[in-house]
Amino acid sequence: MGRALRAATVASAAALVALAVAPPSARAAVPPRVDLRVLVVDDGGPATAAITSELDGAGTPYTTVDLTAAGRPVITAGFLSDTVSGRPRAKFQAVVLPSDNPFGAGSTEMAALAAYETAFGIRQVDAYTYAQPSVGLNYAQTGGYLGPLDGVQGQVTAQGAAGDFGYLKGAVPFEDNDPYQSESYGYLATPLATQAAGASFTPLVDAPIPGGTERGVLVGQYTHDGRSELVIPFVYNQYQQQFRLLARGIVEWMTQGIHLGADRNYFEVQVDDVFLADDRWNPTLNCTPGDVDCPIGTGDDTDPVRMTAADAAYAAQWSKAHGLTFDFVFNGGGSEDWKSDHGTTTDPLANQLIADKNTYRWVNHTYLHPFLGCVQDVSVVPWRCQTTASGAVQWVSTSDITSAVQDNRTWAAVHGLSLNDQELVTGEHSGLKLLPQQPADNPNLASALTVLGVKYLASDNSREPDQRQAGPAVTVPRFPMNVFYNAGTAQEETDEYNWIYTSQAQGGSGACTTSGNSTCLNAPLDPATGYASYIVPLESRIDLGHVLGNNPRPHFLHQSNLAEDRIAYPVLERVLGDYAALFAANTPTVNLRTSDIATELQRRAAWSTAWKGGDVTAYRIGDTVTVSAPSGVQVDATVPAGTRQAQLLGSTAFGTAYAGRLSGWTQPGLLQFAVSLTLPSGAVPAAPAKAAANSPAALAAPVGRLPVPKGVAVAVPAGPGDSKRP
Repeated sequence: MGRALRAATVASAAALVALAVAPPSARAAVPPRVDLRVLVVDDGGPATAAITSELDGAGTPYTTVDLTAAGRPVITAGFLSDTVSGRPRAKFQAVVLPSDNPFGAGSTEMAALAAYETAFGIRQVDAYTYAQPSVGLNYAQTGGYLGPLDGVQGQVTAQGAAGDFGYLKGAVPFEDNDPYQSESYGYLATPLATQAAGASFTPLVDAPIPGGTERGVLVGQYTHDGRSELVIPFVYNQYQQQFRLLARGIVEWMTQGIHLGADRNYFEVQVDDVFLADDRWNPTLNCTPGDVDCPIGTGDDTDPVRMTAADAAYAAQWSKAHGLTFDFVFNGGGSEDWKSDHGTTTDPLANQLIADKNTYRWVNHTYLHPFLGCVQDVSVVPWRCQTTASGAVQWVSTSDITSAVQDNRTWAAVHGLSLNDQELVTGEHSGLKLLPQQPADNPNLASALTVLGVKYLASDNSREPDQRQAGPAVTVPRFPMNVFYNAGTAQEETDEYNWIYTSQAQGGSGACTTSGNSTCLNAPLDPATGYASYIVPLESRIDLGHVLGNNPRPHFLHQSNLAEDRIAYPVLERVLGDYAALFAANTPTVNLRTSDIATELQRRAAWSTAWKGGDVTAYRIGDTVTVSAPSGVQVDATVPAGTRQAQLLGSTAFGTAYAGRLSGWTQPGLLQFAVSLTLPSGAVPAAPAKAAANSPAALAAPVGRLPVPKGVAVAVPAGPGDSKRP
């Protein structure tokens, strides 16, 4: 036996003794307790940060050991395991390392981890590692590839599809958003033809090796020495599409399909100003006549954008054909104004929308879209809040706010529209603070919402991304889509886009040079082709990123975008089409209404506070998962199909099916103090078969963070943002 092999074996054996864990045969009668918490060993790199962000977003508890922090805890047998009530306890159900061995050759910490993983059947994720024999791969320099991966077309293998990546349809495309900058880097290599005794390597996601006929591993399972590692030989960040596609599978693999928290893909589109006419962008003035931000003296818009009956009929057909339910955020007074302006008692648009009323969800947007914050002084541009002689801000009154909402409710009742009166979207999200002119909420807003019984109030995610309290209501942050409210045609949209996103030297406003949320265009877009060739692909990519981010917040655009050129549809179709090409039928987009989104965000916030505050206890013993949380805090979990929740008498179904698992919120049953889930037969993870001898390779790997070559971007590419009027 060589010196290195003897050293590794002795270290591993010593760690096992320190763990005081009986061999598997002795442990069979006393199954260990495995706590539902992930250990993340972090070196500050983007790959580890990406996995941590996925755990955070899903609500999966984890503990971080920062390798760069002075006085960090040392990973020992005692740090990883102990005994509770005479039962061996694994304190972590999975381990995430920045590489296959970030500690260096002969590390006692790596030896402790290896022994722990072997003893309890714990899986390890190598967040970003070299292609090398120590992880079951050939060196990329030998018949493989190392370098930029921009535009690479990854593919889930048959083994990956049959396992934890089965929620994907197959393709895993790597982004290539900037032809002038490398965005991804990694290694494509084949598994070793001859693995060590008892070891095996299973590719789960692969891609063609440039210049050859073989395929290189992008994600693979390396089983050896009684342990399993998920090997990922490319670098990524939390925003890149390739990671977002794989993130769910990484977590499911490491936790073996049993963990707290959940991840779903949400897509909800709200259409504001329905029944109103929206003012139109003027390409000569570079502003919108009738808007408070257009120079004084430009007058009102004489040609506003409003849907027709044909547009309404198309919206209903499109919604049904694409399986996407719109939330129509409406102003009933718009219909009455149209009839008055045209000297008629009939509004064809309203007639068509009301005929198709059950196709949509309806949300109150006030009767005539008034501004409900401070009283605006529009004699100057930009506008300002009117003040009294003493300098006090003048606010829209409680009664005016109440009337604006109640009048729209009355109109809806007369026309047979079904509303949830607890939901409200105010015009321009007004009433809430609006910087810089109005740094505080209208103090009359809370009392009006109380009188009206409103509990869920829309806000602008680009201004206030966090849910907060507004009197009796909680906010629901909405993503503004970069399809402008004042554009009915592609050419209008492109002209305004050019004005906002080009420098003054190129004829634009120059606002992009000072904005922290957007970048300037290299050159103005072609008015005839720019919308289809640039804006649609960019906006759909941004929106799809939200969908893949386990983010239930809705997107919003305007009725004008469903009129004339119907410019909203190409963006929405691109999002839905790209999604359908990537995900299997068992992983559909989730489409929630405003109140349900608010509830989801509230539950997540309470759950996050509880587990991060150390107030959640969760573990698995055999086929039983037990979770205790503070009273009133619902528990979020993901488990195998067939799992049931134990009740005082009998059991009930748990969760709903999604991405091949069951997931959902729950709480203890009657007279119970903890959630108890019973896993189906065969779902309990088994430790991998142990090899005849422990390999020294993993314990002798190089130390330190893997390099990201110069010029490779690992930060999310900046893109234009917009907070146009709701």
